Amino acid sequence: MNLLEVVVFDEDGREVKLEEVIKDRWTVLYVYPKDNTPGCTTEAKEFTGLLPEFEELGFQVVGVSRDSVKSHLRFKEKHGLKVKLLSDPEVKLIKALGAWGKKRRYGKEYEGVIRSTFIFSPEGEIVWSKTNVRAKGHAEKVLEVARSLIQGSP
Repeated sequence: MNLLEVVVFDEDGREVKLEEVIKDRWTVLYVYPKDNTPGCTTEAKEFTGLLPEFEELGFQVVGVSRDSVKSHLRFKEKHGLKVKLLSDPEVKLIKALGAWGKKRRYGKEYEGVIRSTFIFSPEGEIVWSKTNVRAKGHAEKVLEVARSLIQGSP
């Protein structure tokens, strides 16, 4: 299946294809494990704090997790988040991006969401990606990459 054809839920609970979300814009798409957990909250707050700088470069920032639309709305309200959040309850997009796999915690192995970030060009191509990212300070690193992509474009 074409990655851009994968269907997720937007903040209004509507089914949308990834292609519709990206819609001819530079897009930072970050995949995170769970709303309201320490690392995910840190990452979302940092992206929200830097959102004006991303927007100035012509980027939108979108987060995606398995959590429900309702959970996302509570998460955004509780922490004053300004980034868009997509719900992928069946992990179709997350798996298509390769952000799902084996993880270890307390010596036990299990499958789950691997914190990852992707930058899509306005044409819908992934031009940069990073998996197994650390939440703290990550948004700033992505902003640096975004700047270099824009400066490098004609």
